[in-house]
Amino acid sequence: MAGLLAKERIIAPPDYNRWRVPLASIAIHLCIGSVYAWSIYNPSLTRVHGVVTSAADDWSLSAVVWVFTVAIVFLGLAAAFAGKWLEEVGPRKVGVVSACCWGGGYLVGALGIMTHQLWLLYLGYGVIGGCGLGLGYVSPVSTLIRWFPDRRGMAAGMAIMGFGGGAMIGAPMKEYFIRLFYRAPEYLGTQSQVELVTEAGRRFTEVSGELREVVVVGAAEARDMMLPGPEGIYLVDTGAAGVAEAFLVIGVIYLLVMLVAAFSYRLPGPDWKPAGWQEPDADSRGELITSANVDIDQALKTPQFYQLWIVLCLNVTAGIGVLGVARTMITEIFGTTLPQVVDTAFAATYVVMISAFNMVGRFIWASASDYIGRRNTYWIFFVLGIVLYLSIPWSAQQVSANPSVVWLVYFYAATMIIFTMYGGGFATIPAYLADIFGTRYVGGIHGRLLTAWSTAGVLGPLAITSLRQNSVTNAINDLASTIDPARFAEHFGAPLSQLDELVAQNSVTIARLMEIVPEGTTDPTSSLYNSTMVLMAALLGLALVSNALMKPVDSRHHLRESQAQDPV
Repeated sequence: MAGLLAKERIIAPPDYNRWRVPLASIAIHLCIGSVYAWSIYNPSLTRVHGVVTSAADDWSLSAVVWVFTVAIVFLGLAAAFAGKWLEEVGPRKVGVVSACCWGGGYLVGALGIMTHQLWLLYLGYGVIGGCGLGLGYVSPVSTLIRWFPDRRGMAAGMAIMGFGGGAMIGAPMKEYFIRLFYRAPEYLGTQSQVELVTEAGRRFTEVSGELREVVVVGAAEARDMMLPGPEGIYLVDTGAAGVAEAFLVIGVIYLLVMLVAAFSYRLPGPDWKPAGWQEPDADSRGELITSANVDIDQALKTPQFYQLWIVLCLNVTAGIGVLGVARTMITEIFGTTLPQVVDTAFAATYVVMISAFNMVGRFIWASASDYIGRRNTYWIFFVLGIVLYLSIPWSAQQVSANPSVVWLVYFYAATMIIFTMYGGGFATIPAYLADIFGTRYVGGIHGRLLTAWSTAGVLGPLAITSLRQNSVTNAINDLASTIDPARFAEHFGAPLSQLDELVAQNSVTIARLMEIVPEGTTDPTSSLYNSTMVLMAALLGLALVSNALMKPVDSRHHLRESQAQDPV
């Protein structure tokens, strides 16, 4: 096996068709890029016990979003390590290890869901799977840039475009398997038909002489059920959310596909060049494009590396938190105002479209950067991104006052443009690095730079979950203050003084409060993400400054001519 994985075994002959190489890259990235469809899992993972809605012992949204965060953190850490390792062992060995980690991580995560051990889900999908993400992500970048020195931006776009499109395939596949294994819990009747008892914030009823925990599903929550069902009382732990079984099947599929793709990798010979292509001279290269090479360790001593680190980190932070809760976000902003349009199917399709625009943006923006320059490309990302992020709270406010599909269309278009630039930022950064530091060690330097992704993987979800939770807490307190205490006690089986306890056990939510608030009260759900969007716009402003200050690397960091020959 070691011989089959050796770097020397994958050197292509001189007449090899270079256009065959991107296929392996795209296949692996389509598999690992499904991480961007993580939000598809959120509703099911927060309803493992309750199934139709969250029970008291179910995981919170913030807890499961952090699984996604851990995966992204370990993606960056693994990439930082794998970048230099990749230069030594080649993309095939790295790709095989990536397949085992990503597929195996899914299987460990499935065990965590079955046993309801959150730490196993973090270990499997987050740590082991995250390492698979990082290894799989870096494996094609330097390979394709070597195959396409004449089109660095396009090569980088092809190398990682599949990562942006992974959710386009992954989202419907995840949705299909979750639905396939889903089983609704036992229905006991409407709330008026079932006598309920509230203890320590939990809801119970007597079944066959035994006090059993139940969940209460109102009209708004019934619309969010995986499969249509009546509102009323459901028995906890009598159904199946379907997500554990989905993890098992999907993990095996990804493992097999990635192994086949990894064995398809090829490298060009040390002196190979595209037919008819010549290295451009200094006058035609442009200010920020060098023909020299910078060693990985030397690159870390330059201000340019940290400027690009800031550019990538802040651009990713602005988008990744939204990606982690995309399905939940569009449901909360528009599900209450336009329930006939924004249902569970619409939300799932939204995640797929994010993936499609993310993927397209990677190829188009990276290819465009070959003509307009990398720095100018990022100028567009940040200026336009600031405008679009600031416009989202405005559109949410408008739809609350006037529930029109026009505002949904605007929100949809704005977020899709944002995600083309999010994906374009990832695809353009390897070419930006090749321009600044040369092509010889771009894979290793790119791996180190992806620690910015790890950092963003923490900052983005932390920002969006904490700001959202703060908005939820304030909204619940504001709504509760408008409700007659006697009516509250009648509806929830506990006095208003126990509000915090009821919220902690998922017995009180914004949707359930809206059922008993005075007529004419505005539903605050659509405004839960306003503060997040303002923060993301501010981060892009800082990234803009870092990009504007970019200059060529000082020649003292360049490799000497005797060191510069590209090894196999």
